[in-house]
Amino acid sequence: MHIDAVDLEVVKASLSGIVQEMQNSLFRTGFSTIVRESQDASCALMNAKGEVVAQHVVLPLHIGAFPACTRAVIEAFAGGIAEGDAFIINHPYHGGSPHAPDIAVITPVFVAGEHFGFCGSIAHKSDIGGPVPGSCSGQAREIFNEGLHLPAVRYQARYRPNADLERLIGANSRTPELVLGDIRGQLGADRLGEKRLNELVGKVGAEKILACFDRLLALSESSLKSAIAEWTDGRFEAERFVDDDGIDLEKPVRIHVVVEKAGDKLHLDFRGSADQTKGPANIRPPLVEAACAYALISLIDPGMYVSSGLVRGFRMTAREGSVLNPRFPAPVNTYNPTIHALVDAIFDAMSHIAPGKVRADGSGSRSIILGGRSTYTGKGYVQYEIIAGGAGARAMKDGMSGITVNQSNAKIAPIEIIESEFPVRVRRFELIVDSGGAGEFRGGLGIRREYFNLADARFSIRSMKHVIPPNGCAGGAAGRPGDIWINPDTDRAKRLPTRYADYPLQEGDVFRLDTPGGGGHGDPLARDPERVLADVEEGVVSKDAAERAYGVVLEQARRAWALDRAATQARRTKLKADRAKR
Repeated sequence: MHIDAVDLEVVKASLSGIVQEMQNSLFRTGFSTIVRESQDASCALMNAKGEVVAQHVVLPLHIGAFPACTRAVIEAFAGGIAEGDAFIINHPYHGGSPHAPDIAVITPVFVAGEHFGFCGSIAHKSDIGGPVPGSCSGQAREIFNEGLHLPAVRYQARYRPNADLERLIGANSRTPELVLGDIRGQLGADRLGEKRLNELVGKVGAEKILACFDRLLALSESSLKSAIAEWTDGRFEAERFVDDDGIDLEKPVRIHVVVEKAGDKLHLDFRGSADQTKGPANIRPPLVEAACAYALISLIDPGMYVSSGLVRGFRMTAREGSVLNPRFPAPVNTYNPTIHALVDAIFDAMSHIAPGKVRADGSGSRSIILGGRSTYTGKGYVQYEIIAGGAGARAMKDGMSGITVNQSNAKIAPIEIIESEFPVRVRRFELIVDSGGAGEFRGGLGIRREYFNLADARFSIRSMKHVIPPNGCAGGAAGRPGDIWINPDTDRAKRLPTRYADYPLQEGDVFRLDTPGGGGHGDPLARDPERVLADVEEGVVSKDAAERAYGVVLEQARRAWALDRAATQARRTKLKADRAKR
């Protein structure tokens, strides 16, 4: 069917609007702080094959998770999918969920009695069982340590919920009201998407919209391949390391990529990556593919329309039995550090193919999880927070401070919400001076978040870059690594590993998380001294670091700092001479 440009743009904008409305509905009806405040969720529209035709990009990895989850539904219920059905799946091996807390709710869309497509939502759940609150044990050795796993199961039939399934899920959660409330919010968002899609069909016609689905998939592929064709041909490789897998604490996990580009063909080969790990650092191929798509979108056009057509534009190879393609039942729950290392490696290798897009490494991702009994209600609670850090510097631009990086787009929960819902007090929430890597363009700053615990609790953390700092690039320095301390600056101080599960916090304990700063870009001695002066005045760089790292000498002028230009020139000349001797 012929589709003119105007019709295509109208349908594309309408599909994007539907997904955005689904997303807003989900965030507004979320029961947990994870969905309501941190917004750890995504929505999408799929065609009848399960291919994404529209996604609101909150969490880019879900471009790989949605098709894998929907295909699992199609395979499990082939010929038996009916109007009014709804399905749930969270199994990383049977579907495509990143880990078990990410539950997908998939509903079929019917138009005039014919199966037209699917609406879907994926949202992180506060707790779905397992040995630790939050279901994210950094010491899990198999997925059976990671909570309740559901293959594709029918949640509703003819719009009537499966009460037995709800009771089963609720019985396996420490926070059943929150989990079931969030699932019902996801279902409501999906049903809203069905309604809006049917309204669009009434305006435009089913045949035209299906033709637009195909056209949008083809355009995503062709746009990607056209951009690839303009880049430099060649073979380049890069690697990054994850601190550890949570079990072998002295053994970094290698992520290695070889990028081969010829014409409009691009192959990303990860076969050199480490074998699958004992601990939960593994990730499944749908996420590897999604991470590749995310990196390419970032390099080409962040405003690019997102659909499954993007993954048709490149090839990806991940060796079976490796950390990027583990065999069942290898654990996967603390997958995000591995994804960040993967994305950083891709950007590093691609910097040779698209040199104008080079950037330093950012802070990666981390979350803290506390579980216990609420001092207000006496009920079980799970406090799950996602904490940001510094972004890596880019050519011509400093990295941003206190921000999620790469594929992570979740928000930091407000202090007012945390203190009103959980038995803690936030004592400090600040940027860490000098944590950004020095460079002509400075890395973004990490943050310090310190808590006073008001009740006994069980504490877990999944983090990264506490041992291996974020890399600088083009001569820039690495960012400051992260850290986690219990009762810091006391005789009871204890430093925890990057991943840790079930530390017994006591009432009155203090815990402090420092997140990494981003790496710097370019020679620090090339940074404009006036910009260094501004950094010191703003409190993001100390006077000592200005002189030590940037060769900028400042002097006190009443209540302000002033630039000593002659001393700065002499200091930089000496630093360059010392560098030449090494």
